[in-house]
Amino acid sequence: MLQENTLFGVKDKVKIAIDRLQTFEPPEGYYLAFSGGKDSQCIYHLAKEAGVKFDAHYHLTTVDPPELVYFIRNNYPDVIIDKPEMSMWKLIIKNNCPPTRIHRWCCRELKEHGGEGRICVTGVRWAESTRRKTNRAAFEVLASKKEDKLLFNDNDEDRRMFENCMRKGKRIVNPIIDWEDADVWEYIHSRGLKYCKLYDEGFTRLGCIGCPMAKTKEREKQFELYPKYKAQYLRTFDKVVKNRKAKGMKCIWETGEDLMNWWLYEKGKKHEIEGQVTLFEETTP
Repeated sequence: MLQENTLFGVKDKVKIAIDRLQTFEPPEGYYLAFSGGKDSQCIYHLAKEAGVKFDAHYHLTTVDPPELVYFIRNNYPDVIIDKPEMSMWKLIIKNNCPPTRIHRWCCRELKEHGGEGRICVTGVRWAESTRRKTNRAAFEVLASKKEDKLLFNDNDEDRRMFENCMRKGKRIVNPIIDWEDADVWEYIHSRGLKYCKLYDEGFTRLGCIGCPMAKTKEREKQFELYPKYKAQYLRTFDKVVKNRKAKGMKCIWETGEDLMNWWLYEKGKKHEIEGQVTLFEETTP
């Protein structure tokens, strides 16, 4: 629930999120990371309600669901669509392997470079994964080394430290960090917001087609809906296999289809992870 009764009174999550945004509004405005999904819709409209200045950016990955791209263009025309220097297909060939859960070079190459030198707003939430409960906070400062990342809470001292932090790196505000899925949908329905129709078709997340962070069944569904994307992955994987063999690199596949099966299906998590680690240890400079 967006409003909860606590021992200290009513907790209004919308008001708290707006306060987080208003407290650190920079003169040039926020860089708002917009994905077109339900969470980014919330931060976009919360920023509107807060009256803060911002420019919203959507990073096109070239493996985006067409329905999502159309939804953004039709409903959020002010969102800036940033196109990548290289397509996913070229990046897979460049890296000699597709992105995996362990080595998510795709996010680094296609999404995470935006907003350098700005204060960024994201829709990150603790409810999305148990890992995020320990390494994400309402306010963050990212450094060049992951271990140097600074996390700040909502108390006054932490807020002052965040505001005064002069370290090099990206400062991030996560206004809905403590929202549950139900809170997100309650906000969307209470504001009468349109959302991408893929949610009504059974999708729980609207990431890239074939994203290794999605569940296998969801990835299978994606490839059923978008056979041309699957065909392009297979053609690209064929090139990867040929390139690895030509360069004398370790190659446990004979065809692009073999690589697809290795990438898509977990025949045993331990086996898959060991294979991924071995390949990247040998191919990464």
